[in-house]
Amino acid sequence: MKKKPEFRFAFPEDTGKILFFIKNLARYEKLEDEVVATEELLREWIFEKKKAEVLFALEDGKEVGFALFFYNFSTFLGRAGIYLEDLFVLPEYRGRGYGKGLLRELARIAVEQRCGRLEWSCLDWNRPSIEFYLSLHAQPMKGWTVYRLTGNSLKNMAGSDEEEMQ
Repeated sequence: MKKKPEFRFAFPEDTGKILFFIKNLARYEKLEDEVVATEELLREWIFEKKKAEVLFALEDGKEVGFALFFYNFSTFLGRAGIYLEDLFVLPEYRGRGYGKGLLRELARIAVEQRCGRLEWSCLDWNRPSIEFYLSLHAQPMKGWTVYRLTGNSLKNMAGSDEEEMQ
């Protein structure tokens, strides 16, 4: 009989484990050079400022997968939702139900807290993940494109009001 996956929320002393999973996810996504997060930054933003939460999937007490998420808000629904930023299961533990278990646990949290939705993004080339999400009846958001400001573009935009008013 298959064991039911176990989960636990991360604590500040887990910050190194969180960074470990982030780096492994980045390696899988071929984005390793974009990781600038440090344990100090993660501790500040996740545990001190409480801007995100982390859920671990466990096998025999060992962390084998993680989900990093935060709450967003839908003006159309008039309620919060959960945005899943990262989901990653170590390769040697894939196919055992940990990814699905993490999503199921997040869905349970969303329903328990009366959130209107659970959503995430997936890289277009990541067919294994896309097929997995489709098998769970998740729907891609057709007609939507994600836009992002970072680095100097973000800083320039933050100062643009003063420039436009002159």
